[in-house]
Amino acid sequence: MPTEAAPPPIPQPYTAHLTDTSGKKPRRWRQLALLSGLSSVDNSESSVVSVLFPALRTALGLPLAALGVLVGVGKLAGVIFGPVWVAVAQRYPRKNVLAVCCGLWGVWTIGSGFAQNYVQLLVLFTISAAGVAGGGPLVNALLSDLFDDKTRGRAAGYLYGLAALGTGLAGPLLGRLSDVEDGWRYGFFVAGSIQVLFGILVLLFLRDPGVGASEPHLSSAAPTSRGNHTLTWARVRELLRNRTLMLICLQRVVNGQFVIISFGVTFLVDARGFTNAEASLLTVPFSAAYLAGTILGGMVTDRVHLRKPRTGRVMALQFTVIAYAVVAYFVTQFTWQTLAMHFVLFGVLAAIQGSTPGINRPLVMSTTLPELRGAAFALMLSAEAAGWACTTVLVGYLGDALGLQVAFLWLVVVLMLVNGALISFLYRTYPRDAAAVQAELVRRASTARTTSS
Repeated sequence: MPTEAAPPPIPQPYTAHLTDTSGKKPRRWRQLALLSGLSSVDNSESSVVSVLFPALRTALGLPLAALGVLVGVGKLAGVIFGPVWVAVAQRYPRKNVLAVCCGLWGVWTIGSGFAQNYVQLLVLFTISAAGVAGGGPLVNALLSDLFDDKTRGRAAGYLYGLAALGTGLAGPLLGRLSDVEDGWRYGFFVAGSIQVLFGILVLLFLRDPGVGASEPHLSSAAPTSRGNHTLTWARVRELLRNRTLMLICLQRVVNGQFVIISFGVTFLVDARGFTNAEASLLTVPFSAAYLAGTILGGMVTDRVHLRKPRTGRVMALQFTVIAYAVVAYFVTQFTWQTLAMHFVLFGVLAAIQGSTPGINRPLVMSTTLPELRGAAFALMLSAEAAGWACTTVLVGYLGDALGLQVAFLWLVVVLMLVNGALISFLYRTYPRDAAAVQAELVRRASTARTTSS
């Protein structure tokens, strides 16, 4: 473990009021609640497929590999269209773009419920996923502008925890649809309708604080003095030279956590013999534990960061990844007779996984300039989507050939151990990149004061 050197300057707590172009003061915790609700329905079409796949498989006569293909193709669509939506948000107000791609785009989710065969479902599902791909990078960019570096871990924890709680509560309701003829269609209808509703709420109530509004060095400066916000190819190349960001992207590709999200319910049905309705109840303890993990993980990580600003977040990330691999081995490689025991063990996994957003999101925010954060998150979430796509497709085919238990051993347990090893490189890159960003923000603040005087 590297020794602690003199830490880079830590920004003072941000106390300035945030204002958007309308002159209104965004109440950041209310804005966070709205963004959490939007994130909850952001991937609701994926939740319908994951929870109701056993019923959908029977209705359309699909193999297990079809689940991997559906999720994988949907995530690959996000790899392409996530950066596209960020580019659109460079030209139009972020909240308008967010309302369209994550809200009004829900009409395509509704359309998925009308699919008559596998090909139609795959096409409509992919179009739906291409829209919601813009939600992750835009929501995270807004989060970084609402909260300063000292509170971003906690804020990210609340954001993803509340979003997961909404998804978890919807799981059993979706599971009940498995007992209804063509119930999976109603799942798509309901999910798409809620997406459209949240799109309207975003248009009416979301307040964009402006790029860089939470940076203490820039908070008092006019938005036009916070730097050039235009995303150019030169800036993209600058982003690609960010070693910390590139390592985090690689770490998100080599990630087996998403397998549990996509195949957890089907695993309990195929490998452990529970019914679809029983297995769908897993989403409740999973989401509740995930919520607890996000809140506690974000709070703990913020404290660790204050004590060890150079390596604290990296240590926390590496610990959670290795712990996830160890717990996943006991959860998936041993046969537990009762459903309650599976709920407890999957809940432990969820709590560990829930701490991740409160760690890696602030890592990205503190090593990229404010105007590049949307693009940085688009790149990171595209890498994450690519990894999600590859692992789910491989699990589907490997599960058909050897069973889900074997697939989980290699593509969850072993893969996460590799992931933990990759994080070791961040101990060298993160302190340097974070210090470079702080130096640039101080330079901009000095330039703005000189110009105003």
